[in-house]
Amino acid sequence: MSIVYYESTGTFHLYNDKISYIMMILPNGQMGQLYFGKKVHLREDYSYLLEMVSRSMTSYVFENERTLSLEHIKQEYGVYGSSDYRLPAVEILQDNGSRICDFVYRTHRIIGGKPKLEGLPATYTEKDDEAQTLILTLQDPITGVELELFYTIFSRGGILARSARFVNGGTETVHLLKAMSLCLDLPDCDYDWIQFSGAWARERHPRMRRLEQGIQSVGSMRGHSSHEHNPFLILKRPSADENQGEVIGFSLIYSGNFIAQAEVDTHDTTRVLLGIHPEWFDWKLDPGESFQTPEAVMVYSGSGLNHMSQTFHRLYRERLARGYWRDRVRPILINNWEATYFDFTEEKILKLARKAADAGIELFVLDDGWFGERSSDRAGLGDWVVNRDRLPDGIPGLASRIHEMGMKFGIWIEPEMVNKDSDLYREHPDWILTVPNRNQTHGRYQHVLDFSRKEVVDTIFQMISDILKDGSVTYVKWDMNRSITECWSAALPADRQGEVFHRYILGVYDLYERLTSTFPQVLFESCASGGGRFDPGLLYYAPQGWTSDDTDAIERLKIQYGTSFCYPVSSMGAHVSTSPNHQVGRATPLSTRANVACFGTSGYEMDLNRLSERELAEIKDQVTFMKKWRRLLQYGTFFRLKSPFDGNIASWMTVSDDRSQAIVGWYRILNSVNPPYTRMKLAGLDPDRLYKVSKDSVFLGEFYGDELMNVGLITSDACSGESPDAPDASHDFESRIYILE
Repeated sequence: MSIVYYESTGTFHLYNDKISYIMMILPNGQMGQLYFGKKVHLREDYSYLLEMVSRSMTSYVFENERTLSLEHIKQEYGVYGSSDYRLPAVEILQDNGSRICDFVYRTHRIIGGKPKLEGLPATYTEKDDEAQTLILTLQDPITGVELELFYTIFSRGGILARSARFVNGGTETVHLLKAMSLCLDLPDCDYDWIQFSGAWARERHPRMRRLEQGIQSVGSMRGHSSHEHNPFLILKRPSADENQGEVIGFSLIYSGNFIAQAEVDTHDTTRVLLGIHPEWFDWKLDPGESFQTPEAVMVYSGSGLNHMSQTFHRLYRERLARGYWRDRVRPILINNWEATYFDFTEEKILKLARKAADAGIELFVLDDGWFGERSSDRAGLGDWVVNRDRLPDGIPGLASRIHEMGMKFGIWIEPEMVNKDSDLYREHPDWILTVPNRNQTHGRYQHVLDFSRKEVVDTIFQMISDILKDGSVTYVKWDMNRSITECWSAALPADRQGEVFHRYILGVYDLYERLTSTFPQVLFESCASGGGRFDPGLLYYAPQGWTSDDTDAIERLKIQYGTSFCYPVSSMGAHVSTSPNHQVGRATPLSTRANVACFGTSGYEMDLNRLSERELAEIKDQVTFMKKWRRLLQYGTFFRLKSPFDGNIASWMTVSDDRSQAIVGWYRILNSVNPPYTRMKLAGLDPDRLYKVSKDSVFLGEFYGDELMNVGLITSDACSGESPDAPDASHDFESRIYILE
């Protein structure tokens, strides 16, 4: 890994054993993009990649010269209006009404490791030799605004982390209207675009289409990264698949409004932009003030989608997630929500806990309803004081009884929201985001607290800290159940209202940082009605997230499959819930529910007191299985084998670092009669090792790794349609777990 600067040609070359990123100072002083892709040899002069020709109907930079036009040059951080007509990476409104800027090279620094981004989550290093960072300093000579472009190349994998920082070094106030984290100009458009979209309870479904001339984009204007579109984008060559071909992944480490965009011009050049959504964004920069964009991560793979995903998994698992729980296996939990909803007493909770303890479950989580006057979703939110009618001895009393059963104890919170029927709102009605004299829309009878205000965050921090400080709580599920509307803050002047969306997210990050720093051994799980804020920004504070409110095993195949393109298995909260399922009404076998949930941070969400002795015994076996294999399941190298979006069968697997063990999950949606013979080709194994393969503790045989990967593991059904009562009879929603050792 290294960053080299050739002064004679003004060329920068960032490289490791996987990738090269090459750029140069253009004749007008701006930065031009030359190459991003598989590693190439070092050479001092790559200027042949800077193609400049005279074209009709083109504007040129220099008087009496017809070659340099920014319209046809790949740039590092494009600016609209000075011969470039593509959508820009930056837009700055100046006192005279102009938005034209000219950021020219001034200097640069190369440092070991990676600097921290103030107030923002970002990837990090623990040793300087893990990465190098290039900081380019550019300046607009008229306004005096400085632009710092950060590029961090890691020693392992095709990873480049990027961000931008603006400093107003001039004498006049400016307004930053657009500030992308990443701008990448590619020389062609021969790519498939893959986005990850959906809605509540069906998040992160991959959607693919060809890049075409024009603009394609996804984003969120909801105040959070959203269920609808994830801040993650893939461009892949049309011939690339899971195991081969050229792929580039783009991920934004941010939890608020965002945009991911690709613009293809009529000369088939592609410009990728990723960053804070510019709509409703207006950041006032007085002289001396600065603004830092969130970090964007690019991953290049020449070996297909699985390899790209594995690179993201390792980076986000080891150098984005932090703290006590980063490398530890996650406890198997039970959450009371679908068992009781708001209808619970302490005795009902303890009765459920006893069953969970008997099954070997390690953590009991008390969900919504333990605080204030919270007997429904209409009241009490914001009053983070224990309801003594329900819990006579408070949280410590209930937690003590749970601990005596051999389990840890956790709670649910939703600190960013408030009901109007609450003491907090009655005392501070101006603490919600709302526009004066306008209608106040609600979601789930709640309103959004103005986290752009420090006094609001301070108050919530103190209330939650008072709950956690006695040490009885070791897990916190942090929920967020509505999008932002009427985004206006009573604490900011009119010319700073465009800052509220971003300041809100900075307030969320501030509260997370203070709570996780004060209580470092508490496991925080992020949740936003399930997948509404399942993004890299929150992985920095909470190493796992509630993947979706939809706990149906068959829907979860799609959700977890799509999520795996960017996010590690250790980050995916996945529970075994009641059948018929509470979201879709589908009845699925208990075994299949567990076989899906085990590829995540596993838990249970059901009333164990309603189960038969046979079902309880099965859960006990499932818990035993998870305890034995969870390190491999949560931290192994994950491979997608067959997509649930492409047919009736889905499969995936995880392999240990030394390739001595593997676990394969195989899932059938609907049964079929007299089906053809089938095989499943595995991945990631040592071709020269002999593996013992078992299914449901039944030994199937010994096979070399190259056999299992090239010939395949036989998955044919011997008795479909013949003997429905046979022990190995196939059925709808069937699943299998194969163990390889």
